[in-house]
Amino acid sequence: MPKLLALLNVVAWSGFWAFGYLAITGDASQPRQMTIAAILAAVGGMVGIWAYFQLVRHAERSGYAKQRNRADRSHLEKEYNEENS
Repeated sequence: MPKLLALLNVVAWSGFWAFGYLAITGDASQPRQMTIAAILAAVGGMVGIWAYFQLVRHAERSGYAKQRNRADRSHLEKEYNEENS
């Protein structure tokens, strides 16, 4: 599954850059073509971001990447219960 996500990530970002370039440098007399290229670039960017975050999540779960720093908030519930008692 991670290899499929990595492949999807590369293809999506390639589409983002390719269609983004076409949308930016396209002929202004062809607004339909520029709009379609911009939409495809946006879809490629969104899929690329989603696939990247899925890869990060997998890397953290598998131990390949360090876990995110998170504060221990267990004391907050205890303090809240003591104040409202």
